[in-house]
Amino acid sequence: MKKRELQTIGWREWICLPQFGIPEIKAKIDTGARSSALHAFDIETFEMDGKSKVRFKVHPRQRNTAITIAAEAELIDEREVRNSGGKAELRPTILADVELMGQKWAIELTLTNRELMGFRMLLGRQAVRGRFLIDAGKSYLGRKNN
Repeated sequence: MKKRELQTIGWREWICLPQFGIPEIKAKIDTGARSSALHAFDIETFEMDGKSKVRFKVHPRQRNTAITIAAEAELIDEREVRNSGGKAELRPTILADVELMGQKWAIELTLTNRELMGFRMLLGRQAVRGRFLIDAGKSYLGRKNN
């Protein structure tokens, strides 16, 4: 059996989150982070038709608060995650489709305020494992989605 060739991505890439109407968001590919995280604010959990859901807002562009996208998704869990400063926080977790390099797949995504961070999104190692090779010296190999 021949092993599947993995595509190579850079340490940062433009990705798409189609179910939230986000055609492009800059993501840091972070193999040091187990889970993926999306910058979100005004996060609110609620029940609908017997299911736990979460609604939230996203500023998909760094240093730009003029563009705001409101979204909602099914809440699959609330997880304790350690942030980059080592502090544990309880984060809502959702399933989201991502698109990168012609591939589309579902990932678990935690929601947290990343306003002061360099990237609005982190794509953690669980999301890229078995799909891509990461070249830490390259950026935006998947090009910007237009």
